[in-house]
Amino acid sequence: MKILGVICARGGSKGVPRKNLKELNGWPLIWHTWRSAFTCLDFDKLIVSTDDEEIANAVFDHNVQMRPAALATDTASKWDVFRYIAECNPGYDAIVDLDTGCPLRAPEDITDCIEKLKTGYDVVVTAYEAERNPYFNMVRVTDGRAHICGEISNDVIANRQDAPKVFSLSPSVFAIRTEALFKWSHWSRSNLGIVEIPRKRGIDIDTLDDFEYVEYLMRKNND
Repeated sequence: MKILGVICARGGSKGVPRKNLKELNGWPLIWHTWRSAFTCLDFDKLIVSTDDEEIANAVFDHNVQMRPAALATDTASKWDVFRYIAECNPGYDAIVDLDTGCPLRAPEDITDCIEKLKTGYDVVVTAYEAERNPYFNMVRVTDGRAHICGEISNDVIANRQDAPKVFSLSPSVFAIRTEALFKWSHWSRSNLGIVEIPRKRGIDIDTLDDFEYVEYLMRKNND
């Protein structure tokens, strides 16, 4: 399987302005993902996809590929970004995207997703057991009344341990067969597999509070 490693890093970010260039524990956020990607021996090639010249300069000459501004907005589908990258880089059997907002991933998270993809899945994503469970402590509101989200019978699930196990997906690693990008309209329609990781390694930085928490965890690990 010929694999293209991808780091998508757009210039805009509402939660944390200029997030990819903001220093995290002494280095720009994007560098933490670049470092973990660079150590992965499974990639035949590694690229950074961006719309931003400053980000391109921050990673020097490390296979930067510029993408159209239309594919770098808040509303742009990342699935469409992956399709664009695949079309610009033909000949790869799979694309493995590493989200820059997840700097705590471990090298084995990447390898495990790739190995699981090889067993026949269309897409494999990192995930961790969800803090909340729709069969136990999550509700939806209909006509002003709250109902448990995931009712599966007339029986009430009184203990979290009795509820079906559910997972929160983390964008830390997204391994995708290239053919699946053009077969399915969205990853959720595909033959999807997950690699379970510790919740800490799947944290996705969206806010300044997230940023500060991840920096705290990094400093704690270095103590």
